[in-house]
Amino acid sequence: MNILIVDDSRAMRMIVKKTLRAAGFEGHNIEEAEDGKTGLEKVEEFGPDLILSDWNMPNMNGPEFLEALREKGVKTTFGFVTTEATSEMRAKAAEAGAEFLIAKPFTPQSFSETLGKYITD
Repeated sequence: MNILIVDDSRAMRMIVKKTLRAAGFEGHNIEEAEDGKTGLEKVEEFGPDLILSDWNMPNMNGPEFLEALREKGVKTTFGFVTTEATSEMRAKAAEAGAEFLIAKPFTPQSFSETLGKYITD
């Protein structure tokens, strides 16, 4: 399975990768992008099955990234991994077409519970 992690923080991308492994999701192809604009390019090159995106990023934020994907007809499973975890933000994420939102700080357990239905071996 191909997983794309989109976050402007290199350290956070590494933490997300480490947490995926700790949650039992090992052996998948993982690519990274530092913002939504680069994420769009990676989607075309990499063809991810799952996208984990931050909300707040320069150049193109997470909601703009998701909107651009959907406008291009990309139906890849998409979720936010963000500090923006209020009920209002969760509603905005759902309205934008995100399948899930994982709040920071997260744990391997929260990854396992949320991503288990989306990540296949």
